[in-house]
Amino acid sequence: MNKKEINASHTPLYREAGFNLKNSQRTKEAFAAEINHPHEPDDYIYSRYRNPTVVAVEKQIMELEGSKWALLVETGMAAIDLAVSIFQKGKETRPWLFFHEIYGGSNSFIDSVLIKRRNLDVHRFYAPKGQYDLAELERMLIAIKPEFIYFEAVSNPMLIVADVKKILNLAKKYQTKIIVDNTFGTPELWKPLLDGATLVIHSATKYLSGHGNITAGVLCGNDMDLLKEAIEYRKWAGHFLSPDDAYRLGTQLKTFPLRFQKHCQNAMAIAEYLEQHPKIEYVLYPGLKSHPTHQEAVDLFGDKGFGGMVTFDIKGNSEEEKREKCNAFVAALEDHIPLVPTLGEADSILLPVEPVWGAKYPLPGVIRLSVGIENVDTLKIWIGNALKQL
Repeated sequence: MNKKEINASHTPLYREAGFNLKNSQRTKEAFAAEINHPHEPDDYIYSRYRNPTVVAVEKQIMELEGSKWALLVETGMAAIDLAVSIFQKGKETRPWLFFHEIYGGSNSFIDSVLIKRRNLDVHRFYAPKGQYDLAELERMLIAIKPEFIYFEAVSNPMLIVADVKKILNLAKKYQTKIIVDNTFGTPELWKPLLDGATLVIHSATKYLSGHGNITAGVLCGNDMDLLKEAIEYRKWAGHFLSPDDAYRLGTQLKTFPLRFQKHCQNAMAIAEYLEQHPKIEYVLYPGLKSHPTHQEAVDLFGDKGFGGMVTFDIKGNSEEEKREKCNAFVAALEDHIPLVPTLGEADSILLPVEPVWGAKYPLPGVIRLSVGIENVDTLKIWIGNALKQL
């Protein structure tokens, strides 16, 4: 039966597991071309290899990121695995260097997979005072000669902003690649590849999707040899974003720039409101002059904004009192700003730090607030009423 071309204006959704290659000769040519791992093949073979709906959405992200390629996977963690695993080369694998101030799941992946299961030579660079000592970083680069440095532009949950230009200069000086998790910064605030980073990761579950109903990750780069390595690893490791999720992500990406601007505006307003509130000990937000890495944030982001995350500490005379007030604050906001262990959604959500990061951050009064795009005056009323009840 002939298939009539449909004059639709949106990206088609291709749910095929495998694609019709028609005949033996075409099949032979398709598999021969697959040896070179093209990002957009002439003939699609199998959706785990590549899928036209997924590729179309990858092109949307390439435009946002200013990258030559982008590969979508099923989660942000899968994007991390993809990014680092292409540098694993058996006995020839060089040491890897990770900043310690990164997402807790990333640190668990390092411990549970890279060290425990793969026995890789992994090192960590710490920021004990909430700022990075780049002289110490240079000493580590000289001593261990890592294949890459992995860091977050804005750390989770303490929102430390890296002095990116100095880090990139050090990496270039010591011939070390750079992998940046830019989930908190997003392409709206900074495009790392344009400044010389090797690879960029996003948990697309967060701001790129922005509605809390998709899990996805993406890896972006400019090096075409790394693209081939990444496609090959993604294919055989089975890191595959479904066409349905890719399609929905593609529709949500269209509003991403507008949404993220509103996230930044609201977060700045809430940070300023909390900083002046008598029941708040301190506020961590890169846009505030009081933040330890405010200048780094200004140097990196300029006047584009400072992200949608605000971390703050509720006052108390003891750890137990702080813990009680934190619990009461969370309970008072349950109907308006729920406790949900993610971030970057259109609706505001929060997460108490101690129950999640207790070993790393035993801070019983600290809340990580993902500021949504609601009316900011309404947000202030909700938060203010909750604080009154303490």
